[in-house]
Amino acid sequence: MEVKKSPKADLENKKTTNLLVGAIMILAVLFVGFEWSERDKQVTTDSGLVDVVFEEEIIPITEQEQPKQAPPPPEAPKVEEVLEIMDNDSKVEESTIQASDDTQAAVEIKYTPVEVEEEEVEEQQIFQVVEEMPEFPGGMGECMKWLSKNIKYPTISQENGVQGRVIIQFVVNKDGSIVDAQVARGVDPYLDKEALRVVGQMPKWKPGKQRGKEVRVKYTLPVMFRLQ
Repeated sequence: MEVKKSPKADLENKKTTNLLVGAIMILAVLFVGFEWSERDKQVTTDSGLVDVVFEEEIIPITEQEQPKQAPPPPEAPKVEEVLEIMDNDSKVEESTIQASDDTQAAVEIKYTPVEVEEEEVEEQQIFQVVEEMPEFPGGMGECMKWLSKNIKYPTISQENGVQGRVIIQFVVNKDGSIVDAQVARGVDPYLDKEALRVVGQMPKWKPGKQRGKEVRVKYTLPVMFRLQ
């Protein structure tokens, strides 16, 4: 059985027509594109601003008249002071000044010389070596005898068999007194204490001298502790 197509449904008849219509539209678009170019565009650069013209106003310069200064006053004549020199033998009268209180009593002014007493500053310097060193009365031999006679050997040190030499340092003042005694080298606490005690009880020494003047001198004395 042969199938028959309807003339309306047949698309082959309209194929040629559609091609022609499409070609015409393409040509029209190309024509419009070629005709429209950048040369047809006009750019206006006018911003609407108007040049402003400044008119300078000229102000006339006027000079002010300065007031006339008055001339300086004349200088006062200098008065030379005349000093009258008096002789030493001339007598000067004492002047009195009237008081301003109710009593109206006169006040006498008299000059009283002030006596300045010069205080002697005692030299506190302690010398190590001087021209004349301090000395125990009678010499060093008498000093050893005095120490052996007055030393009391501590019982604890005797029981422990402790003996030796204790070095004592002290200062001999200008008057020969012994001060600031201290242990320079010790042996035993009991022996050191006894050495300090006996040195502190020593009689006054002959003071040391420097340039013929008594001075304070530091002295070192050994104190012997020996068991028999």
